[in-house]
Amino acid sequence: MFDTSLEVSEFHAEEVALPNTERTEMRRRRDANRTRLKHGLAKAEKPAPIGQHTQGSYAMRTMVQDSDTDYDIDDGVYFRKDLLVTPQGGEMSALAVRQMICDALQDDRFNKAPTVLKNCVRVFYNEGFHVDVPAYRRVKIDDPWTGQKSYSYELASSDWKASDAKAVTKWFKDRNEAHSFDFDENEGQFCRVVRLLKAFARSRSSWKSMTATGFMLTKLTDECFFPSAGRDDLSLRETMKAIRWRLAGNTIINHPTLNNDTITHDNDARPGHFRDRLIENLKHLDVLDRYDCTHEEAMAAWDKVFCSEWFRAQPAPDGERGNGGSVARESSAPTAPVIKRGGGRYASRHG
Repeated sequence: MFDTSLEVSEFHAEEVALPNTERTEMRRRRDANRTRLKHGLAKAEKPAPIGQHTQGSYAMRTMVQDSDTDYDIDDGVYFRKDLLVTPQGGEMSALAVRQMICDALQDDRFNKAPTVLKNCVRVFYNEGFHVDVPAYRRVKIDDPWTGQKSYSYELASSDWKASDAKAVTKWFKDRNEAHSFDFDENEGQFCRVVRLLKAFARSRSSWKSMTATGFMLTKLTDECFFPSAGRDDLSLRETMKAIRWRLAGNTIINHPTLNNDTITHDNDARPGHFRDRLIENLKHLDVLDRYDCTHEEAMAAWDKVFCSEWFRAQPAPDGERGNGGSVARESSAPTAPVIKRGGGRYASRHG
């Protein structure tokens, strides 16, 4: 396969990964929202949270850039179950807890008031992004045999249902470390490929409402990941192929931490939509396997996949003819398992 590793890595850094400035601004809004919620609950003499934890793509660091600034931060709030009671002493319903949170978050400075949704309360910001605040209750479990106590968590959805977002974040971080030869705290090839797949899935505005969710793509990447030391381009392409075949036979996606639960719902069309887009676009990359593939052809192929104009602006490397038949960077997939080792974040362009 023609080596486009440097270009794909630079595309990820410049066009896909969320800049630190935007992460910092989101974190600032999140922190202000947490303070607003605590004060609002205290003013209404409602139960105080026992914790607030960021979850989802922000916590996993898989958020990707969006031209419409269509970003969301999931920031869960946790309560003790025994404190979520009505004035009559009964158990608060899931809806009542979401409404309690929504009331506490109201602020006259918002142009659009916070809104109760099925699984969270949404706080809107003028810049286009929003903070979703799901509510959880912590359930204490006493072992009748050992006397030891443990905890489980339930999400305030249409009803209370088992859910532990913190466990999902831990699962992702563990999988990133296990998959990535170059794992470094929050970074790794697995994480980068997840971001690139999310960028592909959202590369056309008409796809956004129909394609697989970020959580679905993350789980599929875990199932189908193809590691390749120093070759994010090869890892991405082979992972895309594997997901295409995985979804050809079965579009059900199991939850990574909840047994007997799925991320998809009955007759969910979103994984199938993503599969079909893979089928359409993987064909563009066939040119990379030609022995006489040129730099221009390789760049055009990736532009077609990501619906971009970024790759075509990348100059041919020194020593390679821009319109010739150079195969200076042609390489093949590794035939042995990748071994983790130290060294730089990316391998040298020429090996």
